[in-house]
Amino acid sequence: MKIMVAMSGGVDSTMTAKFLQEAGHEVQGCYMMLHQKPGYHEENIRKVKKVGEYLGIKVHILDLQDKFNEYVYDPFVRLYKEGKTPNPCALCNKFIKLGALLDFAKANGCEKLATGHYVQVVDGFITCAKDPSKDQSYFLAQVPKEVLKDVIFPLGDKFKKDIKELARGVKVLEEFATQAESSEICFVENTYIEVLNKHYNTNLPGNVVDKDGNIIGRHQGYMHYTIGKRRGFEVFGAHEPHFVIKINAEKNEIVVGTKDDLAQKVVELENVNLFIDEDKFECETKIRYRSPKLEAFVEVDKANKTAKLTLNQNALGVAQGQLCVMYDGDRVIASGFIKN
Repeated sequence: MKIMVAMSGGVDSTMTAKFLQEAGHEVQGCYMMLHQKPGYHEENIRKVKKVGEYLGIKVHILDLQDKFNEYVYDPFVRLYKEGKTPNPCALCNKFIKLGALLDFAKANGCEKLATGHYVQVVDGFITCAKDPSKDQSYFLAQVPKEVLKDVIFPLGDKFKKDIKELARGVKVLEEFATQAESSEICFVENTYIEVLNKHYNTNLPGNVVDKDGNIIGRHQGYMHYTIGKRRGFEVFGAHEPHFVIKINAEKNEIVVGTKDDLAQKVVELENVNLFIDEDKFECETKIRYRSPKLEAFVEVDKANKTAKLTLNQNALGVAQGQLCVMYDGDRVIASGFIKN
């Protein structure tokens, strides 16, 4: 089978290409240029070309910066300006890695696209990886169901430690096994505020108010805060911790309260992506990548791609713009972005 592999210069995509070639497939590689982070691409392209030479495969360099800006970067900047907390990786997987790159793979005669994500596809459903510490099902939950037949994830049934060990055993690939892992947003050098400062003045002090609208302190600029944050602002005469419970971008205000004020049982979603036919169902849901799963009852409005989640217990720190993913066991059955 002719397969294109998304290659980043990291150990996961490198070993993905190696595994597929060893399985007898005709492999091509593709490195995507998505942004202009200084010094980022040169080193990665060197590594990708090194792997291409080692495996004897063709490697494409694909400039997708315009599409990335449209679907990932610009929404990232806009949502922070609106006082929300975006999830750029989910959008990148949907529109870029398993969108534009899949189109490129097909245009080059490939039957499948492979990536180094730690995730499985079982019976047409995105399913958690065998290695729970590396599972990326959450970040792929916005990918349309019909795309899954065209993509494969060779690392989904493997453990990361084993992948690194195998790479360490091949002299030319040793550097991939020992290099530091990247878990940050690829276009952010240090902090997201530095990115926003290229577009806005984020350091505009404003008022900290309580739930009743009374001014009780000052903050350094609303874009510095996300829901649940408890530091970086002043509450006059405070003796107990205060948490950000709401961000009012139009007024440059942050609303603070107690930890109990963060609690929320009903969550509204937009841009819902369904993998099942039902519009009412029970599930386990994650409101953030690292959050524990909570039981919920879900009602979906298919026409408007919205949903209402009623949680069995309170969730803390529910943030507008974050991705909410619904599971049935290890299977992803729906996802949507938090809007309330």
